[in-house]
Parts: sequence; structure tokens; C-alpha cells
Amino acid sequence: MLKKDEKLNIEGILKDLDQYRPRRRGWHWREKVENLQLGPFTYREMSESLVQSQSLPSAKYFGGIDPQPRPVITTEIASGRFEDDIRRMRMAAWHGADHIMVIRTAGQSHYDGLIEGTPQGIGGIPITRKQVRAQRKALDLIEDEVGRPINFHSYVSGVAGPEIAVMFVEEGVNGAHQDPQYNILYRNINMVRSFVDAGYAKAVMALGGLAQIDGAHNANATAREAWKVLPELMVQHALNSVFSVKAGIKKENICLSTVPPTAPPAPSMRLDLPYAVALREFFSEYRMRAQQNTKYMESDTREATVTHVLNLLISELTGADIQSTITPDEGRNVPWHYNNIAAVSTAKQAFQGLDGLLDMVELKKDGPLREKVREIQERAVLFLEEILEVGGYFQAVEQGFFVDSGYYPERNGDGIVRKIAGGLGEGTVYPKAADYFAPVSGFFGVNHVPEEWAHPEDAIGGDTFTVPEKIVYIDELDPEDQVAVRLKETAPYREREHIKPEVEWAGDGVILQTMMLPVDERTAEAAAVEIGKRMGLLDVEVVHKQVMQAAEGTLVEIKGRLAFDVDANTLTLAPKAELLSEEEIRADIAQRPLKIVAGTLGHDEHSVGLREIIDIKHGGIEKYGVECLYLGTSVPVEKLVDAAIESHAEAILASTIISHDNIHYKNLKKLADIAAEKGVRDKLILIGGGTQIIADLAVKSGVDMGFGRGTKGAHVATYLVKERRARREKE
Repeated sequence: MLKKDEKLNIEGILKDLDQYRPRRRGWHWREKVENLQLGPFTYREMSESLVQSQSLPSAKYFGGIDPQPRPVITTEIASGRFEDDIRRMRMAAWHGADHIMVIRTAGQSHYDGLIEGTPQGIGGIPITRKQVRAQRKALDLIEDEVGRPINFHSYVSGVAGPEIAVMFVEEGVNGAHQDPQYNILYRNINMVRSFVDAGYAKAVMALGGLAQIDGAHNANATAREAWKVLPELMVQHALNSVFSVKAGIKKENICLSTVPPTAPPAPSMRLDLPYAVALREFFSEYRMRAQQNTKYMESDTREATVTHVLNLLISELTGADIQSTITPDEGRNVPWHYNNIAAVSTAKQAFQGLDGLLDMVELKKDGPLREKVREIQERAVLFLEEILEVGGYFQAVEQGFFVDSGYYPERNGDGIVRKIAGGLGEGTVYPKAADYFAPVSGFFGVNHVPEEWAHPEDAIGGDTFTVPEKIVYIDELDPEDQVAVRLKETAPYREREHIKPEVEWAGDGVILQTMMLPVDERTAEAAAVEIGKRMGLLDVEVVHKQVMQAAEGTLVEIKGRLAFDVDANTLTLAPKAELLSEEEIRADIAQRPLKIVAGTLGHDEHSVGLREIIDIKHGGIEKYGVECLYLGTSVPVEKLVDAAIESHAEAILASTIISHDNIHYKNLKKLADIAAEKGVRDKLILIGGGTQIIADLAVKSGVDMGFGRGTKGAHVATYLVKERRARREKE
């Protein structure tokens, strides 16, 4: 059983991996809950809560509640080192992800054979049994920790698709992308071979209960003008879905990968919403897997997040069974831990905020939306009819029907062309003999099972699906490029002996630096790299740049590696705040009444944080019996001191949020200086508070204590009581 405050034991997961067997097969959909009461809120459309999770930052004000949306939430992982992917899986699961897609890194999806026992990083999808088994075993532990089944997913593609599908069922993989059109259009695998392979792969996936996600969305990603491929997308979804049903996959496990076709600054709702409605009407018996369009994604995290939220609004309005979360890493090509988590949290927060939306609004049944929906559907039907007229799908591909830049029926002659008698694997499909018999389950096509066998696998005493002991487990063969070697190298960082930042792998030392440079784009890029080098960073690269104004400046983000690490044993840790009990604080103040003066300092108008510290309504210090004289906002420093003297207060609580030019610390110093000038410095407890306050720097400014972000009334009350006691002991 995992412990919340302990790292995953990767070595323990890898131990006896040859004996591991997955404890379940098939896909898990979230359990819906209506009118869920959590904290002060009632949610209309949520799913069962997690046993342990990491809620959104602001949830701390509402009891740390973490309502879980109804759609399955996806995160895509692609670090290339499965031992680090496992750690990222755990992080994602704590934030609410229950669909873990382990996807390709550079070039990996183009491997065209089944790989066993190869070094890490060669195959694209995790097609080595060791990788898959280790990750599924880890997810078993993580499932128990968070209290929800987690779906593990990868790709069934390439000419080894059927073999990969078999291994996925054997190893408890729960979902996979499978679409023969993807192989044909984007990897130039022979059409006949692709569809035959897909038939076998789909039959195996059906036996294992895997959810299937199609690949139609790739047309969005490759089309010259993505918003013009809507009719084709509908047709691609239809072709793969029907084929999947014929191969035995249940409709409730067939997921259409629907991607809004536009990106900023397009009028996305007007273009994307009709497509979403049209798709759901035509395919109401199937599941929807909503994903953000990455074709136009750049490296700006803000833009990617806003696009994500707009897409999530469409998901809420039209329904999504699986919500994929795309991170800015798609534009930056750097798969980082915290961007995965940020994307999951974005989806969770959006669905929480949109909860119950359809109780209040509905999509219009007439007007522009309905007209556009019908137009898209009519164009899709005409597209499919033309495919039939030219002789079928293969002939249509050969004539360049697909991913043409025209808006059907317009064609510009720039579609993807593949030959029926061409492509990878051409000529490798052979007709079966008249009495062909394969003694395995999950078989596609004609299989002449002798009458003496109730099931084909009975002929060999069971296949690997029914007798997993027959699986041949092959470990990694390379003595150098393998997980054991990597784990030994990174042990100091995983065991917390030494500390380095990380974004992909343990001990990678990569950090991100953001800077605003008052020069043009080209100069800023060169200067940022040089600044990074002079800071001591290695392998400095620009990952994002954005012109603020051509003459005035450019925002640049760089990444680089630290050349050092930190010895954890040499660190001086700030003492953990020990709070007095409410009873003890009340008793102390009842015995020795306490009056304080409070206000926001200088020209600061921000009062919310201070009111939460003092007001009884927010659990502030008033509830302990402290008498609070609140002077309001933008209180001159001298007025705070004079009010304390006149009211015979023992303490001043000065709130300061604004931090430009370190004005917050300058004002705190002024507060201490004026108190000294008036001869009351030793008689007053001076406290500075605010989100940008660091305790040590506040004390250096001259006050007695500083409280920063996350401070509660209990922290301030505890300090006041302890400080009064300490001063009495000195008297």
C-alpha cells in the first residue's frame, strides 16, 4: 500500500515483474452522482469522489473539497523513460486523471514491428512488455491510493497492430487508439494490409473490453485549413465505427476522437459548436472523446489554456465521455510534469465551474446553429455517397479524396493520395485455406474450429488470454541502456539525498526562466540565451517568445540545466508552525485581554486578506476574544502608530499586498522607524502580512514577524500569545 508522504518504490514495482498478472481487464467509466453535497455546495452532475486527491488551490477556502467531473479525464505522458512516467502517473491521478495515455516521443510511433526485450526509447508506444507491465502494476497501487480505477492506454497501429493488441489484452491495458485509416493516410501502410490488421486487432480489443479511440482527428491536424475538413471527419468516424462494430467491439466502448477544428483568433464557438452537435446527433450510440486541436498551437501557455477552456465549454454543452487534456508541451515539444497537471486541473476546474449549465441554458433548435449542423451533416452524407460511387474507400483514397483543402464538395486536388497496390506491407495479405483453423480466442474472420472443441483455444489447452503462464516474459537485453542502470544513476535524487529540479526525468536539472527584455525579438532571443549561460545554465534553449511591442520589448522563456545539485542534509528548514489550541488561546486572552490595531498600509486598497485574519466571520482572531480596531484601507503609517498609542493597543497588524519596488518592505521599515521615533517600539508587537511577504525579510525590515500567503487567523493568534509570553518572561 502506498503512503501519501513516501515516493513510489520503482525498484519494488520492477521486482518479480515476470510474475505480475493484471487484476482486471476492460475500460472503466466513472460512476455518476447527482446532487452531490460537498462542503457548502451541491453539484448537479459529478462522479464519485476520490479517497485521496489534490484539490484546486482555492479549494482550501471551502474545506479542501475536490468534486470530480463526470467525464473521464485524460493526461498524455511522453517522457520516454517509463520509470519517470510512473511517477507522473501518480501525480496526475491525485489531481483527477483516470485515463493515462502513454504516447510516443520523437519518431517513436513510426516503428513498424513488435519489439520485445529492447532498450528503452526505441519503440514509440510502450510496446515492450516490461514497460507495459511495470506501468500497469504501478497503476494498480495508485488506484488503491486514490480510490478509483485508472485506465491505461496506448496505440495499436503500424504493421504489428494485431500483435500489440494481443499483448495489451494480456497485460491489462484498458484502451487504445485503433483506426486503419490512420495507418493508410499518415503512415502509408498498404490499404488491404491495414484493414486486415485492424480487423484482427479490433477483435482482440473486443475480447479484452478495451475502449477504442479512433484517429479521425488527425485530419484536423494535417489539413491545410482544419475547419474545412468537417464532412470528411464525419465520414472517417463512420467508417471506423462501423468496422469496429463488425469486428465485435461494443458501441459503448467505441469512442470518436472529436476535435474542434479551429483555433484563435477564429470565431471558435460559431464554427466548432455546430460540428460538435452534428457529430453527436449522427453518432448518438457511441462515446465521445473530446480533444483540443493542436494544429495551430504555439508555445504560449496562456493561449493554449484559453483555447482549452473554450473547447471544454463545447464539451459541457454537447457532452463528452472522455475529456482529453492537451498541454502547451504540444507546441513547445518539451513534456514536463507540471504542464500535465496544469492541463488536468484546467479540465477539472472548468467542469466544476460549468456544473449544472444545461439546467439554465439550452442550444437553440433553429437559427444559425441548426442550419450549420444540417449543412455539415448533408455534406458528410454526400461525401460518403461519392465514395460509394467511385467504388469504395480504397478507390477514394487513391483519388485523393481525403485531407483535401476544399470544403466538400469543393476539391483543390491537394488531398493525400495512396495506392491500393502500394505502401508498406503491400502484397503481404494471403487468402486462408478452405479449412483454416487458428487455436486462439479473439479471432477475426473465418476460423474453422473442429467440432470437438467448444472454444478454439481448447485445442492447445488454452491460449495466453486464458492461461497467462504461457506468456514468455523477456527482460531488457541491453546491459547499458536499461532501467536498472538509469535507476542507479538517479538514486540520489529519488531518495532525496540530493535535490535537483526536474521536468521530465529524475535529476534532469532542467529549469524554466522567464524574462522581459526591452529589445526586438531577434535580439531578445540571443540575449536570453546569453543570460542563461551567464547564470550558469547548461544547454540553454528558448522555448517561448512573444513580442510585447516591436520597439519596446519581448517576453522570452528559456530552459536550461543546472550544473549543480543541493545536498539535502545541508539545508536549514524553517520550523513548522505549531499552533496553540483554540482553548489555550482563548484562556490566555481571557486572562490578559488583547487589543490590536489593523489596517492596510500606505496606499494599499486590498483589504480582503486582512479581514479574513481579523473577522470572526472568517475564523479570524476576533473569535478568540481579541479586540480589533480596524482602520480600513490605505492607512498612513503614522496613523496606525498613533491609533495604537491612543487606544492602548499591544499590537499593530499591517497588511500590504502591493510589492512594486519592494514598497511592502519599505513601508514595514517605515512602520518600525516611526514607532521607534514615538518611543513605543518596544511596547508594540508589529506584524506585517500579505501574499508577497516573506517572514525573514519582514523581520529584517524592522517588524517582529511577517506572515505570507496561506496565513490563517490561528497562525496570527498563536504568534501574538507566544510573543506576549516571551516578552513577559524578559521583564
